Amino acid sequence: MKNKTINGIAVEHSSGNVFADLGLRDADKLKIKSGLAIEIIKTMRLLDLSQVAAGKRMGISQAKVSNLLRGDFTNLSERKLMDCLNRLGCDIEIVIKPSGSETGQLKLAAAE
Repeated sequence: MKNKTINGIAVEHSSGNVFADLGLRDADKLKIKSGLAIEIIKTMRLLDLSQVAAGKRMGISQAKVSNLLRGDFTNLSERKLMDCLNRLGCDIEIVIKPSGSETGQLKLAAAE
């Protein structure tokens, strides 16, 4: 990452993964989970669901929905987050392709 100074403030450019920038373990996994959580929140808003109604539809408690809305998705696996999206009426497509490097990477792309 390149560092530069703007108006006397040191600015560090992101790698594209804030979790990696913070040095957190499992940064790729956290990036995917946060992306799935964002899509759940967007879909809940689009469907105008309350926390209770969303929880019933997704098969999780209202408390877990509340945690999710506050950015705490640590108690939900990637698989459960995908299941929640499916239950909210979203299709999920996983594409596997050869990587241009020795080690591949995880990406999440949501339709606009």
